[in-house]
Amino acid sequence: MTGPVPVVAVVGPTATGKTALSLDLAEALGGEVVNADSMQLYEGMDIGTAKLRVGERRGIAHHVFDIWQVTEPASVAEYQARARAAITDIAARGRVPLLVGGSGLYIRAVLDDFSFPGTDPDLRATLEAELAEVGPGPLHARLASLDAAAAARILPSNGRRIVRALEVIELTGAPFTAELPGERPYHPALQLGVDRDPADLDTRVNRRVELMWEEGLVAEVEHLIVRGLREGRTASRALGYQQVIAFLDGQCDEQTAAADTSRATRRFVRRQRSWFRRDPRITWLNAASPDVVTTAMVAVEEWRRSF
Repeated sequence: MTGPVPVVAVVGPTATGKTALSLDLAEALGGEVVNADSMQLYEGMDIGTAKLRVGERRGIAHHVFDIWQVTEPASVAEYQARARAAITDIAARGRVPLLVGGSGLYIRAVLDDFSFPGTDPDLRATLEAELAEVGPGPLHARLASLDAAAAARILPSNGRRIVRALEVIELTGAPFTAELPGERPYHPALQLGVDRDPADLDTRVNRRVELMWEEGLVAEVEHLIVRGLREGRTASRALGYQQVIAFLDGQCDEQTAAADTSRATRRFVRRQRSWFRRDPRITWLNAASPDVVTTAMVAVEEWRRSF
């Protein structure tokens, strides 16, 4: 099969229950999972990303995991190419592709008609040197003066994204907003948004962080540091990992690192919810409902009849 193919996407904030629903849907539909969690793309980042072990996958094929070493920077363009290739292969074998994750930009990059401009190593190096010298604040202010819409969509603390936006503007002469994913579909998709009551979700986040520590997150980080985690511009900033690094560096005690991870994850969940709720194409499900799988299957069948 060539060209865009229909995709069922299971999206939403962290810790809502996307993984469990995706496994149930894959079993019911004859599907295979394509990862859309940006940190699960890193080999060895397992505990802190709640990556399913092979034995927990119910025999369902999972694709686009563990593609980068922790020293490598993230590349949405590379991810897009790999995820779309996996989707095409799954459909060609008569299976149903399920795109699953909570990384909004990565999901949009796969599902929407979104092309990436190239990069200029010298320009990128200059901007990154400026970022290291003055911090993200002044660069974000510059971005706001050049493309207010892009600045509004990028956190003032997200130096990597600010640098990329400024690079694109200088390379193309066009606003970075023009390069952000819009709502022009590439793959026909049913997007199922999974959410929960905020208080319930906060409890689940706190328990998830407790389990991460119980399962050995600190030891995982120590192992990854040997493999270059500190040098990884993207991986070292992942939730949980940056807090454990701070603990290992003596900047805080272990209890504080765990509490900081819970707090930062709860904030991240709120940002994820805000991101996804802006997309009117998403059909929302309450993951706490005992009928959530049935409701999702009804939505899938209605969507299929629309073809």
